[in-house]
Amino acid sequence: MPIYEYECVKCGHVHEALQKISDKPLTECPLCSGRLQKLISQSSFHLKGSGWYATDYANNAVCSKPAKNKTGEAGTQSNKSPAAPKKEEDF
Repeated sequence: MPIYEYECVKCGHVHEALQKISDKPLTECPLCSGRLQKLISQSSFHLKGSGWYATDYANNAVCSKPAKNKTGEAGTQSNKSPAAPKKEEDF
């Protein structure tokens, strides 16, 4: 069951209530009987461990990008050494 937060318009007291989604919102402050306003709270939901992002989404994005070589151009990287300088007899 979710926890909802309400703030009293009259006294400013913030009240938490454990309610079903189908329950009607609270309308009266337990301290001063003023009107309550439902607050939008920060969620504590987050994913941990290896989940769909790490296994299905992130790896595909990395694999689909071509690797960049030392000059910053996209293409395949090779382990070839640079070309040897030409000798005088090659001219």
